[in-house]
Amino acid sequence: MTKKTAMPERIEMLRALMRAKGWDAVVVLGSDPHCSEYPAERWKQVEWLSGFTGEAGDLVVTLDHAGLWTDTRYFIQAKQQLAHTGVELHKMRVPEQIPIPEWLGMALGDDALIAVDGLCAGADFTKSLPGTVISVPDLLSRFWTDRPAIPQTPVVTVDPGESRGQKLAWIRRFLEKNDCDGILLTALDEIAWMLNVRASDIEYNPLVISYLLITREDVVWYVLKQEVEDPDSRGTFELLATEGIRLLPYEDVGLLASEFQGRLYVDVSTLNYQLYDNLTAAGIPLEEGISPVGARKAVKNGEEIAGMRKAHLQDGIAMERFLYWLEKSVEAGREITEWDAAVKLGQLRADQPDYLGDSFETISAYGPGAALPHYVTPHYHAPVIRDEGLYLCDSGGQYNCGTTDITRTVPMGRCSALECEDYTLVLKGHIALAMAVFPEGTPGCRLDVLSREPLWRCKRNFGHGTGHGVGWYLGVHEGPQDIRQNLNPVPFQAGMITSDEPGIYREGLYGVRHENLLLCTGAGETEFGRWLCFETLTLCHFDTGILVRDLLSREETDWLNAYHERVYRTLSPHLPPEIAAWLRGKTQAI
Repeated sequence: MTKKTAMPERIEMLRALMRAKGWDAVVVLGSDPHCSEYPAERWKQVEWLSGFTGEAGDLVVTLDHAGLWTDTRYFIQAKQQLAHTGVELHKMRVPEQIPIPEWLGMALGDDALIAVDGLCAGADFTKSLPGTVISVPDLLSRFWTDRPAIPQTPVVTVDPGESRGQKLAWIRRFLEKNDCDGILLTALDEIAWMLNVRASDIEYNPLVISYLLITREDVVWYVLKQEVEDPDSRGTFELLATEGIRLLPYEDVGLLASEFQGRLYVDVSTLNYQLYDNLTAAGIPLEEGISPVGARKAVKNGEEIAGMRKAHLQDGIAMERFLYWLEKSVEAGREITEWDAAVKLGQLRADQPDYLGDSFETISAYGPGAALPHYVTPHYHAPVIRDEGLYLCDSGGQYNCGTTDITRTVPMGRCSALECEDYTLVLKGHIALAMAVFPEGTPGCRLDVLSREPLWRCKRNFGHGTGHGVGWYLGVHEGPQDIRQNLNPVPFQAGMITSDEPGIYREGLYGVRHENLLLCTGAGETEFGRWLCFETLTLCHFDTGILVRDLLSREETDWLNAYHERVYRTLSPHLPPEIAAWLRGKTQAI
């Protein structure tokens, strides 16, 4: 049985259960019990049912329809992966979008019986569904017989410049201010930040699958999935125990409803519906609000910023070595596939002393593949990178001092006039955002237009956000700030680190994206108020060989030349002489 033919059979098994139970619909969300962007293998339920592998996709199955809801980043990918599965694509982030709750109301009415895996459905989302909602934890386990277990990987401690004690004292002041007796943290990156711990329970994300309860007197970490045999984990857990942190089995969080007394603060955007339902049924008064941890975590302290600079230095060394190798290999006529390039980049990052792994799966895409913003590079029979056109590589590293995320689009030889123009327009948008100076209190949705204006002027656009927050040796995607058209009111603050990645994608032809990470810093104060700007952390040149020089203003050219000079002076002492000489040529002023 092929993967394509397996999908309709799995959906039909689910429909048989629906008929037996009297359910009108089943909603399967592409997340986990912590509303994570990247779930562990155990919770990739949308992929198991539909074959769609994108990072953002939710599935609805009724007795006569199966639909996948995803956004503009994945339209092309979804169209390809859903072919012959019987699953229809529902487009989000478009003017005509119909979200799942609204669609269910239109299709089934208010008397519908809707089943969800309450462990993997956020409370906020589930409360928006029409009809009667039934929570069926681990719903698919009765069909998914080889379903992976909940991971438990070695847990280590980190020192980001602020101790657990300091963070706990801060969160307890928050509890006192909000007249609450405890807070339940359910977002995995917030738990890792709060306890200064890291693990590898989710690929590319140094997180520990767990829940954390902090009260005014106690700390309980629901983390144990099996007997702890790893010596690093035992040492970490023993250290936490000496600080008064109690460790309990992961599933014991379900007992919280019968044990907790007082008013509990929860963030329903990351609290799963099953746990929310248990707490409310037990009569525990809940204070629903936004977790304060995300905003605090987003503003990096001095030690974290220094670590991010160190990580970007090492990442820049690896990137320049990679780009040198790629150019020389293709020039020499060697057959290099997209997968070969991805593997080589991983090897060069691994040479860096603080490297611990990639921060996401490398997107190594030549030609048409690069037109998919979240392209998955095939391990076998990957396209060969030719000596013409554009190659796009979006990648990043996890270092014990920080996290990186960088995209470079590389001309491999002769390029068309349209490729050159798109390449230049995207770089103009990138530079415009990097040069931004703006008043304190400005949210990212007000800055997004800076990166799009050069494209809009030529009636071109891209369907994803321009920038996302990045953690310190944590998730490569974090908030609460971002730079996109959505009306997110969270203002930028000095210390936030955010990506700058506009693009252009031409289906079936090529894609262009230029990405650096930016540190928000102070830009002084005038009689008009305090001002902020960005400092570029990423260190790696942009190829100037196909730039349409007439499209760049003097100010944009000056920025690019200054950036390239800094890249060369910073990286060249750490590169072999032949690569340093090559980089000198790549960073010559234009």
